[in-house]
Amino acid sequence: MVSFEHGVTAVGTFLRQRGKKQCPGECPRMGREAAAREGSSDVVLYKSAAWQLGVAGGDAGGAHCWDATAARKSAGDSRAVSCSAIPVLLHCSCHCLPCCRTMKPLKLFGMVVFCGLLSPTQGVLSGLSCAISPRAMQQVLSDAIIQTGLLEKHLQGMALPNIMSDRGLLSSPTIITGLHLERSWLPTLSIALLPGIGMQLVVTVHLDLSGNCLMGILSEVIAISLDVTITSNIKSTSFELGTVHVTVDDCFCILGAVKIKLISGLLSLSVHDMVFSHLTATLPGLLCPVMDAVSEIVNVQLLSTLNVVMPVGLKGMVHYHLVGPPFTSGSSLMMDLDGTVQQMGGSIIPHDSYASTLPPLLDGLLIIILRQSFLSSLLALLLHIQPYTFPCSSEAFSGANQLRDSITDLYPTGCTSCPAASPLSIRVECVGNPILLLEPNKATVELSVLLQVFVKRPDGSVIILLLLKADLSLNVRLSISRGSLMLAFSLSRVSLFLESSDIGISEISNLKPHLTKLLVEIYLPRLNAVAGDGIPLPDVFGITLMGAELQILLGLLVISV
Repeated sequence: MVSFEHGVTAVGTFLRQRGKKQCPGECPRMGREAAAREGSSDVVLYKSAAWQLGVAGGDAGGAHCWDATAARKSAGDSRAVSCSAIPVLLHCSCHCLPCCRTMKPLKLFGMVVFCGLLSPTQGVLSGLSCAISPRAMQQVLSDAIIQTGLLEKHLQGMALPNIMSDRGLLSSPTIITGLHLERSWLPTLSIALLPGIGMQLVVTVHLDLSGNCLMGILSEVIAISLDVTITSNIKSTSFELGTVHVTVDDCFCILGAVKIKLISGLLSLSVHDMVFSHLTATLPGLLCPVMDAVSEIVNVQLLSTLNVVMPVGLKGMVHYHLVGPPFTSGSSLMMDLDGTVQQMGGSIIPHDSYASTLPPLLDGLLIIILRQSFLSSLLALLLHIQPYTFPCSSEAFSGANQLRDSITDLYPTGCTSCPAASPLSIRVECVGNPILLLEPNKATVELSVLLQVFVKRPDGSVIILLLLKADLSLNVRLSISRGSLMLAFSLSRVSLFLESSDIGISEISNLKPHLTKLLVEIYLPRLNAVAGDGIPLPDVFGITLMGAELQILLGLLVISV
């Protein structure tokens, strides 16, 4: 067996036809008209990889495309081309395949993962923000495109055209038919963030092709092996109603070393050059659409992690969604999200939103910052406890007898309506919404409860001995578990206020230690129980929060992975 390896190890197949050729027929005319209509408006250029690189076939296999620059000049406009007129070609009547059939605008709605923005988000108010490192994005995309077999599956679907050499005066033509992909292997993926522009995606893969080669009257199997690198730039163009509009352009392919083998070993240099030239001309038009299709599928998968409704216990839900276009810096992809907190079958719990600077990502994969007001609205839903009543007995809490005796000592002298030996009952009711306070390395929750101590007479009437308001300050221990923010509460401080008394009690200072014990033994366990499921967090691009570190800053909770 004989193997020829082309001496050029990397050949760029830049078949961009910018300002070189025009489509026949009426395309140039339509292009000029569209360019003239464009005026001074800024229009996004939509280019598909297949159009930009050209597709072999049609007129001698060359790529023919509309000269947007010439059209603008003819319209009296010397500005740089933004080419809003290009989509007009979709309706042209010419038969230039690369121009009219493959030059469709690649406008993927909601494609967030591949978004580099025209400019950073300005003035966007949100409940939470995140920054993702290039290393994390590379791992996410590699898992989604390569590890899942998605790229291989779409490569297998490529339809490779036959190859035919020109017939010589003294020789028969060489024809290669049935060319197909045997396998793709050793794929790698890398990305580069382009600040203010977008993201560059580079995929390298080794392809093994096979087909039947007919040289004269001899037919045998031909094996072709090559490395190819596919590069594309992905840019975001606009954000509207929660949807990111992006374009994929500047797709090109670089072929590495090409090896061709025949069983007989009768391989001429001319056949090798013919195959190499054909692959150089045709593979870009096949591989770039494959990358477009793969990117669109991955986009849908990853976008779903940024627009998700998650239950908050059994009491309601939070809807995470983008509030502005993502943007790229040299070190991260950044996004602002918000969470709409809604009671089950009820109203939305509002929260203040404001902009704040993200801490540096450093060597981490992901940073999520949760703002104080947003977390407070979630706590209002999570910590909502229905009023409950229990007897003031030692079975309910250990300080019941001491509390009963202390209340009896407060009865006014000569009180005829004061119950002597009737059992006391206690009702606990939450009032208002809890407020989370975040200070450096410290998280506290402030909330209020009403404590009603009463006696129920045999006739069914109720005597309220005490109606107290307790303002609580709770220490909060935060952690991450199963993708949720977990909270554990402990009592820091209690302030008691007398609201009313049916029997005229006016002094309650002696009750504080007993009521504090009641709150610790009765109320706090219930509070920690309802908070047991935690606050669900968005699964940003599927990046796990296992082992995440928490940092509490002024008004911010920072989660770092």
